[in-house]
Amino acid sequence: MISTITTKGQITIPVSIRKAYGLHPNDRVDFIAEGDRIILLPVKTLRDFRGSVTGGGTPDQERQAAKDSVARRTIEEMS
Repeated sequence: MISTITTKGQITIPVSIRKAYGLHPNDRVDFIAEGDRIILLPVKTLRDFRGSVTGGGTPDQERQAAKDSVARRTIEEMS
């Protein structure tokens, strides 16, 4: 997809790309120069991780639940 750079250095990210990657107004992105390419990556914030660990219990119980969740994901990714 082609987009034009404005005189202010701004670009428009096509709707299909914004929808596919869940980009919304005021989201942040990172530009990475790699050889003759420019890579655009969404920047994750703490808000993006909201709800990834269920609450309930004491802070120690929540911390352990978070550790368990990360361990399960790591094992799944390694399989």
